[in-house]
Order: sequence, then C-alpha cells, then structure tokens
Amino acid sequence: MKIIRSPYGIFSRKKLAFTLLMLIPLLGIAQEINSPDGDLHLKFKLVNGKPQYQLNFKGNPVIKPSFLGLELKNIPSMVEGFEVEKTEKQTVDTSWNPVWGEEKVIRNHYNELLVTLYQPEYYRNIRIRFRLFNDGLGFRYEFPRQENLSYFVIEEEKTQFRLSGNHKIFWIPGDYDTNEYPYTTSKISEIPGLQEEATIEITAQSPIENPSVQTPSMMKSDDGLYINIHEAALQNYPAMQLDVNAKDFLLTSHLVPDAVGNKGYIQTGAHSPWRTIVVSDDARDILSSRLILNLNDPTNYEDVSWIHPMKYMGVWWEYFVTGKSTWAYAKETNTKLEEDPTNLTPSGRHGANTEHVKEYIDFAAENGFDAVLVEGWNIGWEDWIGNWKEEVFDFVTPYPDYDVEEVNKYAHSKGVEIIMHHETGASATNYERRLDTAFRFMDKYGYDAVKTGYVGQIVPRGEHHDGQWMVNHYIHVAREAADHEIMVNSHEAVRPTGLHRTYPNWIAQESARGTEFEAMAGLAPEHATILPFTRLMGGPMDYTPGIFQLDLSAYGNDDHNVNTTLAKQLAYYVTMYSPLQMAADLPENYKKYPDAFQFIKDVAVDWDQSFILEAEPGDYVTIARKAKNKKEWYVGGITDENARTAEISFDFLPKGEKYIATIYADGKDAGWNTNQHSYSIKKVVVDSKSRLKQKLAPGGGVAISVKEGSKEEQKGLKRI
Repeated sequence: MKIIRSPYGIFSRKKLAFTLLMLIPLLGIAQEINSPDGDLHLKFKLVNGKPQYQLNFKGNPVIKPSFLGLELKNIPSMVEGFEVEKTEKQTVDTSWNPVWGEEKVIRNHYNELLVTLYQPEYYRNIRIRFRLFNDGLGFRYEFPRQENLSYFVIEEEKTQFRLSGNHKIFWIPGDYDTNEYPYTTSKISEIPGLQEEATIEITAQSPIENPSVQTPSMMKSDDGLYINIHEAALQNYPAMQLDVNAKDFLLTSHLVPDAVGNKGYIQTGAHSPWRTIVVSDDARDILSSRLILNLNDPTNYEDVSWIHPMKYMGVWWEYFVTGKSTWAYAKETNTKLEEDPTNLTPSGRHGANTEHVKEYIDFAAENGFDAVLVEGWNIGWEDWIGNWKEEVFDFVTPYPDYDVEEVNKYAHSKGVEIIMHHETGASATNYERRLDTAFRFMDKYGYDAVKTGYVGQIVPRGEHHDGQWMVNHYIHVAREAADHEIMVNSHEAVRPTGLHRTYPNWIAQESARGTEFEAMAGLAPEHATILPFTRLMGGPMDYTPGIFQLDLSAYGNDDHNVNTTLAKQLAYYVTMYSPLQMAADLPENYKKYPDAFQFIKDVAVDWDQSFILEAEPGDYVTIARKAKNKKEWYVGGITDENARTAEISFDFLPKGEKYIATIYADGKDAGWNTNQHSYSIKKVVVDSKSRLKQKLAPGGGVAISVKEGSKEEQKGLKRI
C-alpha cells in the first residue's frame, strides 16, 4: 500500500482521498446543482467567508455572482466569516391538488441543495436552502435553534441579484404602504431618472427615497431572456423591496421597517420567505410557472369543502362614477361609534339602503350570480379616511336605512349570498379587537365571504402595510376566518406570495392598481398586459372587471373613459385570473348589452387546466382555460394600445371532437379611445386542428367560449 506523509500524519492514498473529499465544503469549493431538465445551473460557494451564488440558464448568466447574508442589530452580522459545515442534496418529484386554482394538478419537481454554514468566531449556524425547478430558483435563509443564538433583530437583509445586463424592466417604485402605482417600462439604468415621475401621489404612501422597485419585478434581457424576481411564503417577516444600483445592474433586498426602524424580529427555529427567480426564454413559461405556489406549505385545514370560487356583483362601482350615491349615510363629518346613528342627518345619497340592495339581489338572481357585495352598509363612513382614526368601524351596526334581517332573508330566498364588507380604515388594532364579534355576526346571518380593506395609514401608528406586524395581521385574519368557515378577499394588503395554498380561504386580493382607477383618470391600455407578469405571479387578483359603460361622461360628472374596449373587459375574466370574479358595472349597463353580458354569465371561475397561448409583457396576453369538471373552455386575449392579430390555436381541445366556439370580438372601428362599445359576436365550429387569426383593436381584446353542441346546433356554422 502506498503511504503518504503529510503535516497531519501518515495516510494511505485511499484515506487521504476520503479526507480531502470530506474537507471540500470547508475549503470553499463550489457546490452545484442543475434543474431537473438541465437548463438551469446553480453554483454556491464561499468567497473569503462570504456566501455567494450564481444562476445560469442554458449556459448564459441570469444572476452573476451575488452575495447573501443579513445585517443584525447590536450583534455581529451574518454576512461573512463563514465556513461550510455540511451540504445535503435531494430530488423531489411529486404532485398535489389545489383546493381551487388554474390547474387541477400541480407538479412539484426540483433538485435541492441545503448548505449549513458555521461562523466559528461566534459559534453560530445559518442554513441556506436552494430549490432549483425547471422554471426557476427559490432560496431562503434558515435559522436553526442553537445555544449561542435565540433571538435577533434584522437591521437589513443583504440578498443580491446581480443581473447580467441593462435589462428592460416593468416596475413600480419601492414603497412601504402601497402597490397601487402605474407601471413604468424602462431600462434598469433609467430607473433613477424616472423614480420621481413614477412616484405619483397615492393615499397613504411611504416611498423609498433611493432608487428602488417592488416585487414581483419583471425583466427582459436584450437577447430575449425573461426574468421575474419575487418572494414566496411571506410569513412573520417584512415584505422585500429591491434597491437598484443602476450602474452595476445590481438589485439588493430592502425590507420594510417597523415603527422604530427595525426590519424583523426572529426567534431561532424559523426561516425567511423564499426569494424567487423565475426564468425562461419564452414569456409563456413565466405565466405558466407554479414555482411560487410549490414553495408554499400545503394547507393543514382538515375540511375545505366550504371554500368555493364564485362570481358576484356589488354596490360599489356606482360610488366612483355616478356621483348620485355614497358609502356614507349622513351629512355629518365628525361621528363616533358610540353615538346613535338614528340621530344623524341623512344625506339622501346613501347607496347601501335596503331597497337598492334588493335591486342588485334581483339582478344577480336573474342572471345566475352567486353573491352581492354591499359596501357602506355599516356606521362609520362619515369620517373614515384621512384622520388616522382608530375607533372607526365596529363591523356590526347598520345604518338606519339598511335592514340586515330583511336583506339577508330576501337574498337567501333568491339563492344569493351576501358578501360582508369590512373596511378597516387601516386601523388593524381596532379590527383585531372586534374580529371575533364581526365573524360571529357573519355566522349569525350565514355570510361565508368578506372583503377586507386597509385604506389609509396603519394603526398601530408608524407601522406599514407591508411590514412584519401587518404581514402577521393579514394571516391572523385568514386563520380566524377559517375557524368560522369564512373566505377572505383582502384589499390594500401586502402583495400575495402564494399563501393561498396554505390558507385557501384567503381566496383573492387586490394589492395593485385595479379597475377603480379607471374612474380616477384611467389606466394605460398596456397595464393589464403587465399585471399577469407582475402582480399576478404571487396569486389571484380581485381586479373587478366587466365595465360596459366605458364613456364615463355618460354620468354627467366626468369627461374621460375607461381605457379599453368592451371586448377587452370580457377577456379579463380569463387573462386576469381569480376564483372570485366581479361583474363590477351597474345592472342597467348590462341590460344594454345582453348578448355580450352572456359571456360573463357563462365564464367559469375555477379551472382544470390553463394554456398560455401567446404572451409578451407590456404588449399582449392570450390564455385558454378548461372549466373545472366540465367540457367547456374559455379564451381571453388582450393587447396594449397597439392593434394586433392574435393567433389562437385550439390544440388544447380533445382530438377528434368538435365544439361550438362563440367569439366576442372588437368591432372593425373599435379602439380604447374611440367606439369602445363596438363589438361583434359570431359562432363557429372548432376542433383541435382549428386556428384562428383574430384582429384585436388598439387597447382591445377577444373573448371566446367553447362548448359542446349537437350536430343540429353545429349545422350551418362555419368551421375554422
């Protein structure tokens, strides 16, 4: 046997090789894994004791070498001085069934690298777990229980995303309190010069002073690589913004602080949210990615039978556009919850009165809608906004002109549910104190869904909508609601990160600039072609589509339009995914266009499969979906301010079977700012070999329903 002498003793060649192999992690040698399909490659190593990772796609850099770590308050940081103590690898390939969603079955397939790091100077450990899927990377920090570290305060997370070039980016400015900015499209290098212009005035905003963007952040490289950066499973941690070094194309995590400036309070035996990077050279793959959902924990709810997707209408849009009705009942502007509301002076413009709500219930029942949302039914709306008021709503006391018992009985007699509305005025402390009472009130009347709202500056004062305290508040509400078998649709909350897998009763969120802004100077025609690549990456959006009266001057108090065609409003029900879809316009406007309204009545809200047919962020999106447990498919296609021809393949249909497709298209003279109500409807026969070239007007769209039809029904129809 060959004997080798070394400073460490006498070794056999075999023993020395084994020893060196065991020492490789400690020597800082790179650890590498590939995605299951081999297209993505992750490399991790220590550089002078600092954790560093890089990510390549098909041999080209996505994330160049970037450092990881956390700065801690009043104790040594976790950014350097590390050794690799241990590495572990595994492969997982399973499937699971969401309670509701865009697919009936989701595959969870990844290769994992878990690196345990040790700081010998402080006798501390931290782990970094990487999961590499075919569609991207997720990684997080893990803080195991240990003798020398129990509690710590995060001063800042130092996660870097060093990009490979000056990519095009679709972004909104970094802000601790609102996601409701319009999107700006620019090069990364242009962000500092555009930041001030992009930071328009919004209620209760807290913009970050230095150049920064929010996630999900969507980018496209000059050579056609699509990159989306976000986070998954945001719990007990502040939301992540991204500081922008526009010169070096470097994005660095920037956590939302609390009232005293700290970024997070951690007790070991915990972990951070996942940082996610979805990557492809095909934009369609970005929209079909389920990486963020896969990184969230399965639900532990024992019974989910009470959770059900639905379509609803509501006393809501009229408050924005008609000028004839309001949330508030009285003329007074200084009220208190303990005061008798019958002593208030009625304004005569209160929208949520018994008779008016019955009109909505009647229309919903006649047209097959599941529910009616009633906003402004409860006391407190006279001075609810702008006063940083804590005791603002009690969530159980109706105004004098709203009879809860009568409305509830009437709705049930018509087979329609009432969706409760809990606007908090951003007073989360008040809401938490009253939450059990509010949910017991809902139990009494059989309400199983609530829309929550957080307009204004957060109470406790100094906290932010996207900070750790409020992140925990939203989850607390979802959990408490589940105990009462109540579904939650939250508005003005932190943007979603896939938590609807864990809390499937958290059925929808707003958390972006939605339809209401069409009544406040309008949305750019490209806006809805960006949202699927940004806001919707984390979860469904209550976008509240379906506006048919697009010329708002018809109400006599406004001179601008909703910046879409009518056909595009129909297409939103497919492209803007949500299991909770609203027909947001007034009943009388749907009565003007009953043939177009048929699509809203027909379209599903829960799906077996989704097919991304065409996609380019900021330009166009075309999606087909199969209705849950039905032989029905629905297609939606939308474009930006430019006309285009959508090329729609029906190869998602079963082979050898014919169906009737009803096509709701833009009229020849339609456009987002002219002849918006011009549309056409035609029926054709389609099968899996059919191809349709459909013109979309500027700011327009197309909606298609595909259903079974008898030979007699197909007779005489054109086949495409």
